[in-house]
Amino acid sequence: MPELMIQTENLTKRFPCSTANLERECLPLEDSGPSGEALAWFTAVDRVNLEVPAGQIVALLGPNGAGKTTTVRMLASILSPSEGRARVAGFDTVREARQVRHAVGLLTELPGLYLRMRADEYLAFFGQLQGLHDRKIRERTGSLMERFGLGHVQRQRIAEYSKGMRQKLALIRAMIHDPSLLLLDEPTSAMDPQSAKLVRDAILDLGRDRRTILVCTHNLPEAELLADQITIIRRGRIVALDTPARLKARLLGAPVLEIRLAHSLDGFVDDLSDLVEIESRGADWFRYRTSSPGTTNPALLSRLAGQNARVLTLSEVPRSLEEVYLSIVESEEHDGG
Repeated sequence: MPELMIQTENLTKRFPCSTANLERECLPLEDSGPSGEALAWFTAVDRVNLEVPAGQIVALLGPNGAGKTTTVRMLASILSPSEGRARVAGFDTVREARQVRHAVGLLTELPGLYLRMRADEYLAFFGQLQGLHDRKIRERTGSLMERFGLGHVQRQRIAEYSKGMRQKLALIRAMIHDPSLLLLDEPTSAMDPQSAKLVRDAILDLGRDRRTILVCTHNLPEAELLADQITIIRRGRIVALDTPARLKARLLGAPVLEIRLAHSLDGFVDDLSDLVEIESRGADWFRYRTSSPGTTNPALLSRLAGQNARVLTLSEVPRSLEEVYLSIVESEEHDGG
């Protein structure tokens, strides 16, 4: 297995568009159309550089139209880049497209399902396309259908499945050939909470097995739960790339901590100004920010103990990935005018 499962260099994709379609940010290039007229192009993905180590789960976040799906389609060798290049599982996505498609399991946001087929027939068809033998197809179909709670309906027509069941079947189709990389576009959409949890647990289990997974999602709590690394893309460009913890520290500042007392504050915090700056307070609690909790917190607790204050809890105030995401997107909107 290669050290880097995904590696892109200046990956770019442009589509021709109408010069009147100004809201799509169409720009003229030197290329011209068949009759010599100037063409305008919309850049969906703009010089993306991305490296994903094998065994990592990456969440790809961004507004609608940011370039997420186009990026995934280039990684899956469905679209060829206009410029730049990408390697997946060690294979070039243009020159070695067949090997890439065998190494990748793809779940699109709107998976095409042949509703007249039985589920087991449908999976056998895609297993055969991947070159699996009949025995292997039966083994993979049985184990995956049981894993996702569909074992009892694998001989039913897909038309009889609910939306959530169809989504799980599409995920099983992506996994049928045991790929080293999964590209999942909104994997838990249309699912009830129990089914969504089952899929999230399965993604985490696959990650523990050193499977590489790229998840496109608008579900920010889900992304924070699943991902080792967060990639935020906007207007075709990567605008943030790091772990959730480091993104929070960089964009939201030092952690905010809360001390809650067993009684009212009654002036206890007035003698703490040389240690911390109080950001907010209530009847029996106060919050402060520190970049060095390892030294600040013991000194703070010692000062309070010297005042005979009874501390009930000291805890970090949770900060969500949603705050990070909104901070980045709103900053980009402001900078972009």
